[in-house]
Amino acid sequence: MKREILIVGRGGQGVLLLGRVIGLATTKYANYYAALTESYASETRGGESRVDIIVSTLSEEVKHVRVESADIAVFMYPFNINKYKSILTKNTLVVVDSEYVDVDLFKGYRLVAHRFSEIAEKNIGTRRVANMVILGKLLREIEILKIEHVKLALKELIPPNWFEQNVKAVELGYNL
Repeated sequence: MKREILIVGRGGQGVLLLGRVIGLATTKYANYYAALTESYASETRGGESRVDIIVSTLSEEVKHVRVESADIAVFMYPFNINKYKSILTKNTLVVVDSEYVDVDLFKGYRLVAHRFSEIAEKNIGTRRVANMVILGKLLREIEILKIEHVKLALKELIPPNWFEQNVKAVELGYNL
């Protein structure tokens, strides 16, 4: 099993945290091999952020650190979508925050679209956990990780005062 995961959004949306949670949960708690690369604009907020993750059961399948053919692509904001389409296939699972990203751009793909930011704000009281709502939805769709793996990773990566909100957001996304 090998999965190439692309996550794109803007600074401040938690793109990097989402990638780090997936990376830590897959390697430390689900016993996969993984490589993760982060890139982001110099702006603190608002510039493009991108995470590439390669996850596999075999170490030799994790040969590169950039997604070349995405199995899963998450678009939290519409940066360079036409550029990224070149690494999508008809089998790519495309997950978009439809509050920001036009779903019509992904006709012909396996599409999961919700207003994740709005759902987070309405149910948890903040948009800052929209990334974890997306992660919960991914857990349901791709079945690589379990919620328990994600909780353990979150415990390591985020401040304790944000833990419960993030767990609630993951569970909310899982049940969408």
